[in-house]
Amino acid sequence: MAILHTFSTKFFERLARTRPTHAGVWHLLGEVEVVFGFWALVLVVAMFAIDGAEAATHYIESRNLTEPMFVFAIMVIAGTRPVLQTARAGVRLLAFAIPLPGSIGFYFIVLATVPLLGSFITEPAAMTVAALILAKRIFAHNISARLKYTTLGVLFVNISIGGTLTPFAAPPVLMVAGKWGWSMAFMLSTFGWKAAIAVVVNALLATLLFRKELAELPQAASDRSNAVPLPIVAVHLAFLAGVVFFAHHSTIFMGLFLFFLGISNAYKHHQGRLILREGLLVAFFLAGLVVLGGQQQWWLQPVLMSMSSDAVFYGATALTAFTDNAALTYLGSLVEGLSEGFKYALVAGAVTGGGLTIIANAPNPAGVSILRRYFDDEAVNPLGLFLAALPPTIIAALAFRYL
Repeated sequence: MAILHTFSTKFFERLARTRPTHAGVWHLLGEVEVVFGFWALVLVVAMFAIDGAEAATHYIESRNLTEPMFVFAIMVIAGTRPVLQTARAGVRLLAFAIPLPGSIGFYFIVLATVPLLGSFITEPAAMTVAALILAKRIFAHNISARLKYTTLGVLFVNISIGGTLTPFAAPPVLMVAGKWGWSMAFMLSTFGWKAAIAVVVNALLATLLFRKELAELPQAASDRSNAVPLPIVAVHLAFLAGVVFFAHHSTIFMGLFLFFLGISNAYKHHQGRLILREGLLVAFFLAGLVVLGGQQQWWLQPVLMSMSSDAVFYGATALTAFTDNAALTYLGSLVEGLSEGFKYALVAGAVTGGGLTIIANAPNPAGVSILRRYFDDEAVNPLGLFLAALPPTIIAALAFRYL
């Protein structure tokens, strides 16, 4: 029901316009970030009614909500003016080295480098930075719907595969790296270089496809009027690094986050609007996905385990469109005696399909929450996203399977 609801958000937005009496409720149900939280609530209420309070409470407390909390904290910190100023300066510096008209070079650099940066600052942070940069420099202009959906599809796929250079940045890799002994060297030699090639090819093809439209957009210019002093930038980057380092310890990184809120409030004149609302909505979405996902093992694990090493790559890519890719690899990690080929195929398939839908990869809701206001009815059409993400997904699949 939750998956069907994600395909119906535009319907609820239209209801909000045609039935103004209950417009607030329709707008709420039209928020894609609310969908999984809403249906998680339905599930929990049903559990209370059918199984009783003790069983329902035990189930909820057994869910690990560290990832939703981490994504919330990292989104807010990565979306601050000092961090974005640093990221934009780096992108501009690289773009100026490519003598191309308009925003062609800038667009290519964002889609090619920021997703790979996600291997070090984590995928949710990379998604937030890339989406906010694209929102201001590309989406804010009157660009075509085709360019919007293509950009979103390439961004989602590149973020999903771009975090595989290290064993700690991509959620589906993180779920298995410790148990299977996958080190930094292993990730670079087995996944990383293939992912980097696919990321660059995807960014290059999207840039070439829309080069005429991008050439008409203004070049990115540096803005010295609102420049943040270097010490403030350093403090923000230190908080970002601290939250990333303690990503698996919610008590510590949430403590750092609360300290960060105090610092940002003390230096308001060097700060823009914190994206607290967007971060909370994304955390709500992911928490709902965690609650609902705990009920899917009964069918997901038998399906995965019934496949051969060759078939599991394509099976994982397809299944990722209907469930979070980290859930797939986690279920695989529970099985003992898997061959190295099966392990590679499972993880490669999971990250390859991470851009096909909003629910396929944990950072995707963050990108949607930032960019959706530039789409018709402020809603991203799931079918449009799927079709736009399909070509870069195929390129990623070819890279992981044949390189």
